[in-house]
Amino acid sequence: MIRYSDFIVQPMRNQRYKVLENIIYKDIIVPAGYRTNGGNVPRLLWSILPPNDSEMLPLYIVHDYLCDLELYNKADKYLFQLGLELNVSKWKLKYVYNAVKLYHKIKYGV
Repeated sequence: MIRYSDFIVQPMRNQRYKVLENIIYKDIIVPAGYRTNGGNVPRLLWSILPPNDSEMLPLYIVHDYLCDLELYNKADKYLFQLGLELNVSKWKLKYVYNAVKLYHKIKYGV
């Protein structure tokens, strides 16, 4: 079982985060040193879903890493599964999951 404490990150400049220890989730390892910007949330929605939301940041890390590997379907699937395992707020999880699925469908056709 994965816990929030398994995600050790260092905040950096410009809304960036650096993973300090390997993150193992299912069959992937997000390596120490990996950098992400958190969620790509439209600024209009930042008041209800900030891009650096600590509840969502673990999901964003795993998702971004898999997207960098161009594993978009797996990224979306793991985002949702990890959100369930970490008991993320249902409305946030559903919103973000549907948003990334739609984005990947439009941009990459997957």
